[in-house]
Amino acid sequence: MKKSLWTIFVASLGTLSLSAQDIAWPEVTTEAKPAARWWWMGSAVDAANLTRNLEDYSKAGMGTLEITPVYGVQGNDANEIDFLTPKWMQMLRHTESEAVRLGMQVDMNTGTGWPFGGPEVSIEDAACRLLVEEYTLKGGERLKSKIEVTDEKQRPYAKLVRLMAFKLSADAVAPESRICYDLTDKVSEGKLNWKASKGEWRLIAAFMGKTLQKVKRAAPGGAGYVMNHFSAKAVSNYLGRFERAFAGQHSDGASAASVGTSGTSAGVSTAYPHNFFNDSYEVYGADWTDELFEEFARRRGYHLENYLPEFLSEERTEVTRRIVSDYRETLGELLQENFTRQWTDWAHKHGSRTRNQAHGSPGNLIDLYATVDVPECEGFGLSDFGIRGLRRDSLTRPNDSDLSMLKYASSAAHISGKPFTTSETFTWLTEHFRTSLSQCKPDMDLMFISGVNHSYFHGTTYSPAEAAWPGWKFYASIDMSPTNSIWRDVPAFFNYITRCQSFLQMGQPDNDFLVYLPVYDMWNEQEGRLMLFDIHKMAERAPRFIKAVHRIYDAGYDMDYISDNFIRNTVCRDGKLLTPGGVAYKALVVPGARLMPADVLEKLLRLADEGATVVFLEQYPEDVPGFGALSARRAEFNKTLEQLRQREGKGHVLFGTDYAATLKTTAAVPEAMKTTFGLRSIRRSHPEGHHYFISALKSEDTEGWIPLAVQARSAMLYNPMDGTSGKARVRQNEGRTEVFMQLASGESVILKTFDSSDVSVPEYGYWRPMPEVKSAPAKPRTVKNKRAVAPEEVKSLLLDGHWGFRFVEAVPAVESAPDSVALGSWTEFAAKGAKNTMATACYTITFTVKNPGAAAEWMLDLGDVRESARIRINGQEVATLIAVPYRCLAGKYLRAGVNTLEVEVTNLPANRISDMDRRNVNWRIYKDANIVNIHYQRDNYGKWEPMPSGLLGPVRLMPMEFFEFVSF
Repeated sequence: MKKSLWTIFVASLGTLSLSAQDIAWPEVTTEAKPAARWWWMGSAVDAANLTRNLEDYSKAGMGTLEITPVYGVQGNDANEIDFLTPKWMQMLRHTESEAVRLGMQVDMNTGTGWPFGGPEVSIEDAACRLLVEEYTLKGGERLKSKIEVTDEKQRPYAKLVRLMAFKLSADAVAPESRICYDLTDKVSEGKLNWKASKGEWRLIAAFMGKTLQKVKRAAPGGAGYVMNHFSAKAVSNYLGRFERAFAGQHSDGASAASVGTSGTSAGVSTAYPHNFFNDSYEVYGADWTDELFEEFARRRGYHLENYLPEFLSEERTEVTRRIVSDYRETLGELLQENFTRQWTDWAHKHGSRTRNQAHGSPGNLIDLYATVDVPECEGFGLSDFGIRGLRRDSLTRPNDSDLSMLKYASSAAHISGKPFTTSETFTWLTEHFRTSLSQCKPDMDLMFISGVNHSYFHGTTYSPAEAAWPGWKFYASIDMSPTNSIWRDVPAFFNYITRCQSFLQMGQPDNDFLVYLPVYDMWNEQEGRLMLFDIHKMAERAPRFIKAVHRIYDAGYDMDYISDNFIRNTVCRDGKLLTPGGVAYKALVVPGARLMPADVLEKLLRLADEGATVVFLEQYPEDVPGFGALSARRAEFNKTLEQLRQREGKGHVLFGTDYAATLKTTAAVPEAMKTTFGLRSIRRSHPEGHHYFISALKSEDTEGWIPLAVQARSAMLYNPMDGTSGKARVRQNEGRTEVFMQLASGESVILKTFDSSDVSVPEYGYWRPMPEVKSAPAKPRTVKNKRAVAPEEVKSLLLDGHWGFRFVEAVPAVESAPDSVALGSWTEFAAKGAKNTMATACYTITFTVKNPGAAAEWMLDLGDVRESARIRINGQEVATLIAVPYRCLAGKYLRAGVNTLEVEVTNLPANRISDMDRRNVNWRIYKDANIVNIHYQRDNYGKWEPMPSGLLGPVRLMPMEFFEFVSF
C-alpha cells in the first residue's frame, strides 16, 4: 500500500506521549450527571421530605433538579404552600442548601405549570388576540351601529386600535393605490363621527382583545392569566414578582415579618437558582399586542393597517402571503426582544441563567434558542429503530421529535457558543408504569447524536414518605422516581448518561455544514395568520426542509442550522465559516430555499468571494420575502443572484440537485460509519484531535474497519455502559484513518482520536466467540495469551434446566412461589399474586467450567430480560444490565470447577398498578389531569394483560477469543 502524505507527515513528528488525563474518562461534573424536572404537587413540601427526596436522587446519580410547582393532591389543602410566599421561599432555601451539601444544583421554573402567568398578571398585561369587526357604508351615510366587538365576553376588555375605511372599486386596484382612511380618532365611546363620501366603503375595526387563557396545571399561588409575551412592560411587571420574593418580600410588597409566617425571618433573601426555566411556548391564540401596528411600521417599512383587507383575506394571494409573512416575522422579533432577551438579561442581573424551550412559538427558532443561555429541545414519544431483541409495547406513540426537530436547540447552542444543550427527555415515551430502561436508552442516544449534552428527565415528582404507593405522580409519563421499580437499577443508566455527557460537554462542536433555515418559505407558505412552530406540526410546517436535513445526514455529514441573522454575523477565516460562537464550518448549504432577504444573499456572495464555500442544492433562491419596498429589494436581489450564478463552479459557489454528489465536492468528508455501516454519530473536537459518540440504532451488528472523516495517529475506545476503555486498532488505508469497531445492535461507544500522539495502554476488548469444535483438530490452537489449548477443552454452555428461585422483594407478596423454575415469566406461575406483583427475583444456577483459563475471555448472555438484571458470579458483583444486548464479560469471575451464577431481575410496576385498578384502589388522587393515558384520556389499567416478568433467557456462557487478524 502506498503511504499517504498524512501518514508520512505524522511519522515525521515522532511519537508524542499522552498524559493519563488525555486517555482517562473526563472528570465528572455536576452538569455531566442527568437532571430532572421535579414537580412539586401543590408545593406541599416539607424540609424532612425534601431532604429525603434529594438524598435519593443524589445517591442514584442525578446532578440537577428543576422545581416546577403544579396542581396539588386531593384532600391535602392544609399542607399546600402558595407560590413565592415566605414559606415557599423558605422551602426553596432549604432545597438549595441541601443541594449544595449533596453536590447538586437547583433550577426553577419562572412560574408554575405553564406558560408564564399568575395572579399578579393584570388583564392589561394578559395575552392578547386580534378581534375584527366589519361594517359597510355608502356615500352620504353615517354608521348607525356602535363600533364594538360582538363577543360579549370580550367587551369588557377589547380595545379599539384601528378603524380603517377602504373605498371599494369595481376595477382591480393595486393595494398601494387604493383609497383608505384611518378613522380611529373619529370614534368616541363607540360612536363614529364620519360621513362616507361618494362610493361604497368597507370599514374594518381592529380590536385588541384578550385570549383569557389561564395558567395550565397551575400550583397554589400560581393561578391567573397568561402574560403577554410580546409586551416588554407585561414581562417586566411579571418578573418583578420574583424580584420581590427573592429579596425577602411577600408578593403583595409586604415583608416576611408583616406576613408573620411561622419559621420565616423578616426580609430574608434567597439565592437565585442555577437556571430559570421556561417550558415550550403554549400561549394559545395570542396573536396581538399593544403598539403592534406601530412596531410593524417601524420594522417592515409600511403600515399594516393600510392593507387589512389583504391581511385578513382567506384567499392566499401573493400579496396576502407576503403581508402575513411580515406579520409573522414581526411577532417573532417582539417575542425575542420583549420576552426572551428581557428574561435572560434579568436572570443575568441576578447571577442566574435561562433554560428555554423555544419550540411552539411563532418566531425563528434558531434566533429564539440562541437568545438564552441553555437551549432545550424535547422528545415526545418512542422511536422505533428496529433494535434486535428490544421489547416492543403496543401502548406507545411515535416520537414527534426526530433528529431534524431536535437539532434546532443544539444548532443554536453551537453557532452562538453556548456550552450546553439540554433536552426534555422521555416525555410520553410509553404508557405510565410500562417504560423500561431498555426503551429509554435508544432515545437517549438519539438525543446525544442530535447534539444534546445535558439531559433533563420529564420527570420526577416530589413524594412524601407517608404517601401510599405509587406515591405522588404527575400525569405525564415517564416517572423517573424512587417509587418506580426501575429505580432499583437506574444508577447503571445514570452512570451511562454521565459518561456520555462528560465527553459530549468536552471540546467544541465539529459538524460539517451550516444549513440555511428557510423560515421565510415556511412563513410564506402556511395558511392562516398566527403560525406556531410546535413539534407536533413540524412535518406540515417544513416538509422540504426536514427531507433535506435527512438527505444531508444520510449522505454521511452532520450540520447545524443557521438563521438569516446569524449569517449576517458570520465571517470567513482561512476558507472556513466562523459563526459568532467561534465554531468553524466547512461550507454553508442552502437546501432548496425559494425566498431569502437580499442582504443575506449578498452576504453569501461576499463570503464566497472571501474563500468560504457556499452550496445551493435543488435551486437558487428566486425572490425576496415580505411586501414592503418590493421592487427595490428585488432589483438588489436579482443583481446578486446573477453574480452568484456567474461564479458557479468557478470558485467557492457550488450548485447541484444530487445531494451526495454535490456535497462530496466540498472540503467535508462523509462519515462511512453512517453511509456504509448504518451507525449514528456526532463528532466534536478537542485540543489533541476529535471524539465521537457512536450508536448502533439499527437491527444489525457492526464489525469491521471503519474509515473516519478525520485523520488520526491513534485512538481510544470507551464503553459508556460499563466504563471500560482501551486502545483502538487504527490503520491508514488509501489516505484515510480507519478504526476497527465492534458494535452489537443497540450498543454505543465513544471514540477519541489523537492527531500526533500514540496511545500506550492495553488494547480495547475486541472479542469474538471461539468457533465450535466438533472433533479434535490435528494441532492445538493458540489464543491471545499465546498458550496452546486443545479446543475441546472449552465450549459454550447453555445454562438451561432448573434454576433456584426466590423473590428478593415483592409487592404484593407472592404466596407459595416455587423455589426451582425453568426460565420464563414469573407471571405464568400458579402461585397467588405472581401475575400482579412488582418485584425483584433472584435466579441461581451452578455450572462447571473445567478450565476457565482455556479461553481468553467468557461472555455471559442473558437473552431476554424483563426488565433489568444484576449479576453475581461466585458471590462477586459483575454488572447491572439495563438494555439490550443483555450481556457482559465474565471471565475474571470464573473459577475452575463448579461456579454459581445469581441473576436478580426487576420487573416494571405495570402488573401491580393494573391489579390495583382491578381492585378499584383509589390511587388517582390529583386535583387536575388526574392521570391520563398517552392520548390524554382517562383510562383504567385493569384491562392490561400481565407483562412478562423475570429472566426469560436463554442464558449462555460463551468462550471468547481475542479478534486476531492481519491489517493488510
